[in-house]
This record gives sequence, C-alpha cells and structure tokens, in this order.
Amino acid sequence: MQSLITTLLTGISVGGQYALIAIGYTMVYGILRLINFAHGDVFMVSGMLLIFLSASLPMTVVIPIIIIATVILGFLIERAAYLPLREAPRMSVMISAIGVSYLLQNVITYLTGGQPMTYPTIPFLAQTVSVLGTKQTVATLITLPMVIVLVLLLTTLINHTKIGMAMRAVSKDFETSRLMGIKINNVISVTFVIGSLLAAIGSVLYFSNYPKIVAVSGALPGLKAFVAAVFGGIGSIPGAVIGAFIIGICENLIKATSYSVFSDAFTFAVLVVVLIFRPTGIFGEKTVDKV
Repeated sequence: MQSLITTLLTGISVGGQYALIAIGYTMVYGILRLINFAHGDVFMVSGMLLIFLSASLPMTVVIPIIIIATVILGFLIERAAYLPLREAPRMSVMISAIGVSYLLQNVITYLTGGQPMTYPTIPFLAQTVSVLGTKQTVATLITLPMVIVLVLLLTTLINHTKIGMAMRAVSKDFETSRLMGIKINNVISVTFVIGSLLAAIGSVLYFSNYPKIVAVSGALPGLKAFVAAVFGGIGSIPGAVIGAFIIGICENLIKATSYSVFSDAFTFAVLVVVLIFRPTGIFGEKTVDKV
C-alpha cells in the first residue's frame, strides 16, 4: 500500500512538472501553429543556470535570477529565431526550432565538457514530510497545488486582461487579428515569456527530484510534455494539464511493475493511439479549412 501511495504521489508530481512544460507547447501552437522544439532545452538550460549560479550566490537569490534569465532566453529565442521567419513557410520555422534546440544542447555540452552536472539541494524543497506512512519531499508534494495556482492565474490572465483577449483573438484568426490592429509580435513574445516562466518553475521542481543533468536532459521531458499536449488537445491549456497528469501517473505505475523498461515507450504509444483515433486530442477542437 505504501509503495502504491509513493508511486501515485510521484506520478502526480512528475505529471505536474510535465504540465508546466506542456502549457508552453500548447500556447505557442495555439497562436503560431508551431511546435517549439527548443522548449524542452530551455527547461534544461534553466536547470544548468541554477547549477552555475549557485556556486557563488545564495539559493534565495539564485532562484529569482534563473527564472528571470529563462524568461529572457525564451524572449530572445522568439525574437532571433522565429520573428524573422514570420512570413516564411512553416517548415522553415520548424527547422529553425530544431536548430535552436541543437544550439542550446551544444553550448551546454561545450560549457560542461559533456559531463553530468549535479543539481544542488534546495533546502526547502529537499525536506521530507511523512504522508500516509511514506516519506515524500516537499518538491513532490507542492507540485500539484503550485500547478493548480499557476493554471488559475494563467486562465485569469487569458480571460480577463487585454493581452489575454489579444492572445485569444490571435489564436482564432491570425490574419484578421493583424488587420484589426492587434500587435501580433507583442502577443507572440508574451506567449513565449509565459511558457519560459512556467518551464523555469517546472525545472526547479523536476531537477530537485532528478538531480543529474546533461545537455540532453530536457529532450525526454520535453517530448513527453509535447505528447501530453497532443493527448489533451494541443492548443487547449486544460487539455495539456490533464494529459500531463495522466501520462505522469501511468508512467510511474508502469515503472513500479516488472515492465518498467517500457515506461517511456508507453508515452509514445499513447501519442500513436491518440493520433489514430482522435487526432484533435481530448479537448481539441476540429478545424475546418475554408477555401
């Protein structure tokens, strides 16, 4: 029983961390119809920045700095790699995204010499708490309430602010929004900023429990978050969150069995099944191309 409780709590925690990454994917896709393949690497770079800065600064100073730095990185990526290609074919933008992903990985490989780096212990998050007879870290326990709070704040931003109204308009009709005077580039930049902010928070929670980081450490969580976004209905924030929790829980349940080697394969099998039977995902809306 205790083993099951630990597995479920870990699955919920990991699912919440995937959700914070998946929201970035689904928001960018909702506006640009672009899969930002560099998003998982932004998540990884955030973790690496904390390692480098924690060597000379206290953790209370480092965490706000890395969140701000990750937001700036996301903004710069959008301005440098995607803005110049706004009128280009989607394939060109996708290739640019893949190029940014490999660039970030190679820069980190150069800086670390390809060696695994150990994420420092964050005292508050590393504390253990007894839950139903099991020992859990604070990082595991606070992920779910933190995700709920962040999603509620994001929903409020989207539904009750001017920039949120602009984001909803652009996601519905890009060209008409431009003609109506909405500053498209500003809306897209805000979307990348929000996605990077959530990725930075997810990075702190994720690497507190999985402290070994290499240059490709963002690739697999990023892909799983992308699958979660597709599973829930890419373009839908609630769908991305629910999809991430389902994948995180199922993945950890499989890891607790003798078939743990297939835990990653399960995630991508879900993607194949969803694309075959419901390409729009759980909460996705069918789109009609007008001629």
